[in-house]
Amino acid sequence: MRFLGDGDRVKVALVGVGYIGSCVAATLAEGQAEVVGVDTDETLVAELAAGRCRFNEHGLAEALGRGLSSGRLRVTTDFDAVAWADVLVVTVGTPITGDGELDESQLQAACQQIAPRLRRGQLVILKSTVPPGTVRSFLVPILEQGGLKCGEDFGVAFSPERISEGKALAELRSLPIVVGGWCADSAAATQAFWSRMLGVPVIPLESLEAAEIVKLADNWWIDLNIAMGNELARYCSVFGVDVLDVIAAANSIPKGAGMVNILMPSVGVGGSCLTKDPWMMWRSARERGIALRTIETARAANEGMPDYSVRLITDELTKLGKDPSTARIAVLGLAYKNDTSDLRMTPTLPAVRALRALGAEVRAHDPLADPDEVERMFGLRPYASLEEAVEGADCLAVLALHRPFESIDFARLRGLVNPACLVFDGRAYYPRQTIQELRELGFAYRGIGR
Repeated sequence: MRFLGDGDRVKVALVGVGYIGSCVAATLAEGQAEVVGVDTDETLVAELAAGRCRFNEHGLAEALGRGLSSGRLRVTTDFDAVAWADVLVVTVGTPITGDGELDESQLQAACQQIAPRLRRGQLVILKSTVPPGTVRSFLVPILEQGGLKCGEDFGVAFSPERISEGKALAELRSLPIVVGGWCADSAAATQAFWSRMLGVPVIPLESLEAAEIVKLADNWWIDLNIAMGNELARYCSVFGVDVLDVIAAANSIPKGAGMVNILMPSVGVGGSCLTKDPWMMWRSARERGIALRTIETARAANEGMPDYSVRLITDELTKLGKDPSTARIAVLGLAYKNDTSDLRMTPTLPAVRALRALGAEVRAHDPLADPDEVERMFGLRPYASLEEAVEGADCLAVLALHRPFESIDFARLRGLVNPACLVFDGRAYYPRQTIQELRELGFAYRGIGR
């Protein structure tokens, strides 16, 4: 059975044009595809149609603009557009509930819209992260409500998205794509689709469930590895040892097919994936009588880092003779990681709340984050300029080292901040030379595990 069209260009419908969907749509439109993005968010669709991109991803706005101006990309709220496509790529949100259970509402709504519009010969690819068994037991039965039979009339596959924010477009064009199909035809068609569209290696797996687990395993490993880095940092601090030296040396030996690879400690873990995907896996395992204890441990370690960071700040301020309850603290970088505007589940939020609960005056500056979103989430208006944010500060807390912060002239800031101002390194990983220069300028320095 053939699921792809015979024309020079494959017709693709992206169902869900949030961050991931927009990145995939822009990338496919620059290749051999004609793309339509379908979303229920009327404001988002109107913004994209007008050439405005709300997602701060390097090169994304330009790529979307090229697709729209060329006519190879269009966006709509009308789900009738899915009947036009050869391939439907579903990239809707899959959040979890408080106890780690998948919130199926967005996926269910999308599939219910697709089902009556499905036609013979189409291929449906889910990229949204889900627990194993979701495609087989949840998605396919809904799609078959339209009267067609999966594996006979249309194909279904799961192909997890594994890109990281800040490098999404480059990784879409380079990282291997994992594929698990409902049947052999679905798997082969999906493998051919990604090979043709992106020209990247494709890793075929024997089942839908295997592909579903891959994404969860990736993020389980990342979260667990960061937790080790954070625990190692706390351990190193007891001995006055620089954790970055330890990590660099420990990572120098081969192990298995790669190298020992302890990840960097920081103020905490955030974003929409690492904070939920491990719990999704934990819940799925618990329902089957398996206790994944390392997930619980890693999540506890990483979720505790904002409070630990605040304790480091208050301890250092006290050593400097400053009262944390009356200190002015400039938080530089509010996003959950460097070089992104994404505030979802950012660990800087509990850190800021803890500082304010102590009575400290917190000033914030993030050149990438949306000021209105910052005000809504944090309850404070960020300062537009670095200079305004740091004026009279007792502490500069660098919690996300965006590119604009890499060239901070601390010598110039010295005249704006209070004497013996603390530079707290929550994610900057300043080298020894920079730390020495800070101290020569009259700043104090403290990092996590440093």
